[in-house]
Amino acid sequence: MPKTAALPTREVMEKASETATRVLDQVRDMTDVVGRHAAALMPMMQPEQAMAALREAAAAFARPPAALAQDAQAYAADAAQRLVMFWDVMREAGNNFVEHEKAGCPPVLFFDYDTVVDGRSLTRPVNYALVRIRAPEGAPPLDPKLRPFVIIDPRAGHGAGIGGFKSDSQVGVALRRGHPVYFVIFFRDPEKGQTILDVTAAEAAFLTRIATDHPQAPKPVVIGNCQGGWASMMLGAAAPDAVGALVLNGAPLSYWAGEKGRNPMRYLGGLAGGGWPASLMADLGNGKFDGASLVSNFESLSPGATWFRKYFDLYAKIDTESQRFLEFERWWGGYFLMTRDEIRWIVDNLFIGNRFSTGQISSGGGETFNMREVKAPVIVFASSGDNITPVGQALRWIADVYRDEQEIKSLGQTIVYLLHDQIGHLGIFVSGAIAKKEHTEIATTLEMIEAVAPGLYEMKITGHDGSGGNEEWQVELVERKIADIRAISGEVGNEAFPAVAKISEMNQNLYDVLVSPIVRQFVTEEAAEARRQASPMRMRRYMFSDMNPFMMPIRAMAGLARQHRAPAEQDNPFLAAEKAWADGVERSIDAWRDMRDACSEIAFHAIFGGLAAAGVTGDESAEEAEAARRSIPVEPAQLNEARGRVATGGYAEAVIRMMILLADARGGVRRSRLARSNTLLTTEPPFVGMSPAARQAMIREQTVIVTLLREEALAAVPNLLSTAVERRKALAAVEQVAGPDEELGDKAREMLGRLRQILGLGPKPAVA
Repeated sequence: MPKTAALPTREVMEKASETATRVLDQVRDMTDVVGRHAAALMPMMQPEQAMAALREAAAAFARPPAALAQDAQAYAADAAQRLVMFWDVMREAGNNFVEHEKAGCPPVLFFDYDTVVDGRSLTRPVNYALVRIRAPEGAPPLDPKLRPFVIIDPRAGHGAGIGGFKSDSQVGVALRRGHPVYFVIFFRDPEKGQTILDVTAAEAAFLTRIATDHPQAPKPVVIGNCQGGWASMMLGAAAPDAVGALVLNGAPLSYWAGEKGRNPMRYLGGLAGGGWPASLMADLGNGKFDGASLVSNFESLSPGATWFRKYFDLYAKIDTESQRFLEFERWWGGYFLMTRDEIRWIVDNLFIGNRFSTGQISSGGGETFNMREVKAPVIVFASSGDNITPVGQALRWIADVYRDEQEIKSLGQTIVYLLHDQIGHLGIFVSGAIAKKEHTEIATTLEMIEAVAPGLYEMKITGHDGSGGNEEWQVELVERKIADIRAISGEVGNEAFPAVAKISEMNQNLYDVLVSPIVRQFVTEEAAEARRQASPMRMRRYMFSDMNPFMMPIRAMAGLARQHRAPAEQDNPFLAAEKAWADGVERSIDAWRDMRDACSEIAFHAIFGGLAAAGVTGDESAEEAEAARRSIPVEPAQLNEARGRVATGGYAEAVIRMMILLADARGGVRRSRLARSNTLLTTEPPFVGMSPAARQAMIREQTVIVTLLREEALAAVPNLLSTAVERRKALAAVEQVAGPDEELGDKAREMLGRLRQILGLGPKPAVA
């Protein structure tokens, strides 16, 4: 008699339990999202700010009728003059846009430059070029032996030059210190068939040329702004031996990271149905994607500021703001193109796929980009006020790539991050105050970066009054943990994003098979160019230029207004009312934005969170995948290698090991100590005879040994110093770097005491 097959009761129950758990998680997630957006969904519940502004404006009108009449007359004349002058500035901005387009949208660099390598002449041509910045008049001569700086600007709709937009900029900081500075620029139109991998190969060729031109200089610092940040990391992974350090400014490397209730841009790809709309727009552009679409997305993030406030501020301060407005509009209004392959690669791998930080991006030949291959020190600059690249997107990759901070040390990597509390995205690149403070301190730290022991640090910059009333800055590198990164980078295990990636892949395949061949068949270059020219981003600038005959009288009228300018007094009550009105308009637009973002985020989590709860993302959750990755133990081979070298070496290894032990006990290092360490390692024997690469390799090796075998490494220090003279000399050098006892913490003093005891030198003699 045949046996009856057993019913899979256990498996069904397990599946049902997993599904129920996901559904409950989704309900909790939706409750959290709706709760965070309660204020945006009920804006009338918070009228206090608007009422306070109205009361302030009303108080300004507490004047006699005759005085109010005079104020009204003065305000009317002032407002009319400002209005005419405003439209003249808009006309000038429109003309500048037309001329900039006709010139091919050249870089908006403040500095003169010479082209070194034109990427259009490479074997795989790309629309990139390497230029060398000339030293401006009055600046110190550039020293070819100093570390070169290479700046890569974002190609995210706009043109190149934002990193060198002003005298006080990233470029200016490096030039004033005598460093050779190179800039990676790009042209408006991409080369036919170019890909992101072609661009990375071209940038590697640029670094090869820089190394040839500066044979006696250390490896260059590569600074990546915004999108240029992940391009720099790809370059660091593709050519790890060519990069001396990487600086990532507002660079989004982990697109899924962020905070619920904020950072709405990361939801756009999912709500659009995936990456296929970008492919459609590229097909309609005859194989070219118009960067004006990306700029429009950026503007929509803060519509109150970009659609109203910046224009009102120009109108309100027309006597002083026109030149600044025109300079910025020259960059903001330059729209660049990408190939279909480029924009699809960016959307699939970064915006939606989030593959870069997980090492899933193909680099050709079956290999993938893995950020663990980046050996150069990395400095990350992020800001809480940045709504384009929030802190989570700038920092989360660290927790994605490395299991913990000990693994960072064991791999010999140095990562430093710097947080600002309020500066906006563009302020990271163009703010003169940021250039004078953060970028200057980063540049100073980079000069000593080889003396920093591997690990994860936060750079803390504090100010105090110095001599002559000038503010001076104190910089300290404080050791941090991966847990700190996870705490500030927002949500981690959100299953909605993997669901977006799967739906996007399905939609993209359907589009490629059913729609794309038809669209491409009917699009011509002429039609594509006409569509680009009809873009609202361009048309609104054409409308205010001399191409519009209705703007012809404005120039003469503005000239008369400037000739007879009669600004109203600052205490004019009508100016206060004008400001109150503008504030109210901006608040209204922002309230609409908040409601829009709230509805978008709720819809995103409802749709894709629901799909994830239904099992679209598979059986393994993001939390489970992360836990599995973090459970991987240290490789036995690495541990055995460290154990085999723990007692190997001499005076140099002993000094470096003791400094690492001391820094590890202290939990951080001030830059003054870092400077002393750098001086020791570059000017005193036996270090002075070493190459920078050899010193860095020794620091990394000793860090790995201390990280994996801390107590054994401490106990083996006497084995590296054969004589009492060597031991006294080594400890004296370490104490000189450490500085006065009163500046050390308890743990650092304890470590110094243990070192003296192990070396048999007894307690430190008291100072008379």
